[in-house]
Amino acid sequence: QVQLVESGGGFVQTGDSLRLSCAASGGSFGSYAVAWFRRRPGEDRDFVAAISDSGDMTDYLYSVKGRFTISRDNADNTVHLQMNNLKPEDTAVYYCAADRSYGSPWYGFGEFWGRGTQVTVSS
Repeated sequence: QVQLVESGGGFVQTGDSLRLSCAASGGSFGSYAVAWFRRRPGEDRDFVAAISDSGDMTDYLYSVKGRFTISRDNADNTVHLQMNNLKPEDTAVYYCAADRSYGSPWYGFGEFWGRGTQVTVSS
């Protein structure tokens, strides 16, 4: 029902910044909470950040707190993840997901998923 497409990934150096975007279509975007997850090869998918449908609540993985900022523009049907001071450990495929329910724990979050965008941070 909801299609999600991530963009904005790339190859950067330690300390650089990237701005990821998640474009939504095919549903009522303003009714969904959205979260970013990331996956490294051979590892489970990890929660990174989330934002409620109205944007009034956010949550972050502790290791990215203060460096990453999640935001949304419901008029444009987009969610962004501003990533500053990137580190090699941030290297992963980043996915956005949408769900009608917002709240930790985030293990079961995600009715709809994008295909992901690669972020590579060199040291």
